[in-house]
Amino acid sequence: MPAAASIHAVVYAKEAARVALFYEQVLELVRIEETSSFVLLAGAAYELSVVAMPAHLAEQVWLQGPPAPREETPIKLSFLVPAIEARRQVVLTAGGSLKPAKAAWSWRGQLHLDGLDPEGNVFQLRQLAAQNHAF
Repeated sequence: MPAAASIHAVVYAKEAARVALFYEQVLELVRIEETSSFVLLAGAAYELSVVAMPAHLAEQVWLQGPPAPREETPIKLSFLVPAIEARRQVVLTAGGSLKPAKAAWSWRGQLHLDGLDPEGNVFQLRQLAAQNHAF
């Protein structure tokens, strides 16, 4: 059995398989485990589970394209990547969106930019300041 990651996050989704594929591609994660109701993804520093919403909650979620932001949740997942702009096309192809590069901001030696996954969950990509030349 692999060692447990120090950080593990869970995203609930109406279309768990689609959302799992999004994060797998955007964050270059590996599928560790999968059932009909969840997918466990892992990278070097963290794990991410994408879990199917219970049916009674999924019935209340209306998906549209492009996704409308689900800003009512008090949590935003933030992921460190080598270069934000290098991930933009992957985000778009996988059904999500990223704010324009001019919306990025710097804080604590990192560049931050928000986006939406295919179901409208807000997430953030970050890159180290030494790599800010990509913007």
